[in-house]
Amino acid sequence: MLSPVVGVAAQTIADMNGAHMEVFPVEDGLFEETFISDSVYKFCGEEFKITQAFSANLGVAAPVWDAALHLCRFFEANEVPLKGKKIIELGAGTGIVGILAARLGADVTITDLPLAVPQLKINVSNNTPPGGWPSGEPTVAPLSWGQDQENFPSDWDLVLGADIVYLADTYPLLVETLSHLCKHGAVVYLSSKMRREHGAPRFFDYDLPQRFSVEVVQRDAEQNINIHRATIRKDV
Repeated sequence: MLSPVVGVAAQTIADMNGAHMEVFPVEDGLFEETFISDSVYKFCGEEFKITQAFSANLGVAAPVWDAALHLCRFFEANEVPLKGKKIIELGAGTGIVGILAARLGADVTITDLPLAVPQLKINVSNNTPPGGWPSGEPTVAPLSWGQDQENFPSDWDLVLGADIVYLADTYPLLVETLSHLCKHGAVVYLSSKMRREHGAPRFFDYDLPQRFSVEVVQRDAEQNINIHRATIRKDV
C-alpha cells in the first residue's frame, strides 16, 4: 500500500533495465531502525492480525493506511458481494484489503512491487483461517505498473487499490495497467487520500476518465478520503 507523506524525498530502486525509478517516497530519517508492529482489525465478522515491517527498505509501504481501512469498512457497510469473485489488488503493501476479500470467499491475487512481496506473504500466512481459505490461498505476486501487467490476465471481476495514487509520474502507468486488467469489464474500487500536493484530484478528474467512467461512491470530508468506482469506457 504505497502512500505519500507530505514533504518527502523519493527512495529509488533499479528497474529491470538498470535505470533508477522513484518508488517509495520516504521522509529523511524515517524508519532508520527496522522494527515489527502487529495490529489487529475486525471487519465483516473476521479478525485480522496485520504485520507492518517498518524499515527504510519498505518506507511507507509498511503501514496500514487509513484509505485501506476505509475500503474495508465500505465493503462491510455496503455488503459488497465478494464471495466467488476473481479479484486483484494493486499496490497492496500489507495486503489487508485483499486478505479481507479472500477470507470472505473471493479468489484473490495480491500484488505490489518486489520489495513489498515478503511482507505480503507473511500477512497472508498469518491470516489463514482455521478451516482454510474458502476459495484457496491468495496468490502473492510482484507487479510493476506499465512493465509487466501483460503477465496478468484481463478477466477480473474487481480491481482494488488503497492509497496507490501518490506520484504523478506513475499515473499514466497506473491507467495503462488498469486498462489491461479491466479489458473484460472489471469494476475498479480505488480508496484514496485526496492530496492536492500529489495531484490526486487531477488523477481522478482528468487522467483516469481518459479511459474509465468514474464516480465517487463514498466521501469522508474529515479525513479527506474518497472511494471511487470506475469501469472501462467502451467509446475510447
